Amino acid sequence: MEFPSRVELTSAAEDLLRTLYKTHGPMMFHQSGGCCDGSSPMCYPAGEFRVGGQDVKLGDLKVAGIQELIGFWMSASQFEYWKHTHLTIDVVDGRGGGFSIESPEGKRFLTRSRLFSDQEWEILEKSPVPTGREIN
Repeated sequence: MEFPSRVELTSAAEDLLRTLYKTHGPMMFHQSGGCCDGSSPMCYPAGEFRVGGQDVKLGDLKVAGIQELIGFWMSASQFEYWKHTHLTIDVVDGRGGGFSIESPEGKRFLTRSRLFSDQEWEILEKSPVPTGREIN
């Protein structure tokens, strides 16, 4: 079995990221453990959000038409809740209440999830995720 990803994008999310890239350049995602919009995936220009030592990197997202990979980070406390799930980042109409760069577009990113299969989890639980402490 191929190594399972922890996070991926819908085609609608990829389309929005290509639009945002034209204005903001390289980007990254961070999903914190806050309430309400604080638990939504927030998109920032790369380098505009400082990743903490306890944040975990779920993966790098590749979008056709964008040269740089888009890192997806999550707070360690939030990861404890989500570590058994595969995340799909989607986009819906409406404005979120955070600082995410898609807000002026009248859109917001949304996390959809499913539990990992037993096979996927068997692979992933043996593979630690990198933290901000290791990368910074």
